[in-house]
Amino acid sequence: MRRTSAALILIISLFMAVPAIAGPFEDATNAFNRGDYKTAYRLIKPLAEQGLPVAQYMLGLLYYNSKGVPQDYAEAVRWFRKAADQGQADAQFILGVMYTLGKGVPQGYADAVKLFRKAADQGHADAQSNLGLMYYNSKGVPQDYAQAVKWFRKAADQGDADAQFILGLMYAKGEGVSHDYVLAHMWLNLASSRYSASEKERREKAENNRDIAASKMTPAQIAKAQKLAREWKPKKVQ
Repeated sequence: MRRTSAALILIISLFMAVPAIAGPFEDATNAFNRGDYKTAYRLIKPLAEQGLPVAQYMLGLLYYNSKGVPQDYAEAVRWFRKAADQGQADAQFILGVMYTLGKGVPQGYADAVKLFRKAADQGHADAQSNLGLMYYNSKGVPQDYAQAVKWFRKAADQGDADAQFILGLMYAKGEGVSHDYVLAHMWLNLASSRYSASEKERREKAENNRDIAASKMTPAQIAKAQKLAREWKPKKVQ
């Protein structure tokens, strides 16, 4: 089985659609989601200044991605932090990413772990995956495969393809879990089916590792793994 640390250093989802909310925020979110970022900025900034966490998060996204305003990581951090301090999970996650990468803040893995954990505890799948990676790669915390498995599984149970992929590899290698090719095959099979067309390389890696696992399994084990994959359904976990 291939190692994961070189292939997947960080799972990042930095520009997500923002759900529309009834009331004054609705026009801003509609503008944001249709790509009219200048209008979104004009409408969202007053709401962010009034202390609305999701507006602060959105404003941070605009600064981070240079949408409607010049790119400004320091300003993005300022608004993400305001939202994160109010418990906004997306902001906690992205601020953790910025600490991991050293964008707008000094690189600090321990700070990133704290932020990922806050978002992960709220059920944020990307944060759970990243927290698992921090434990896997010993970034900001001692290496702990059991903790890595715990957080990867939480994200994988929600349908996160990257977490499913890494979890499959960990079952194949017996890292943090008992060696189990059936579960390795199941998770790798699920990951390959959930990667999008734009993630062709990751999908192929999942398929290749699934096939490697299959080469070491009996037909009955493969059938069992395929059945588990067919019956699997995503669920929200905390």
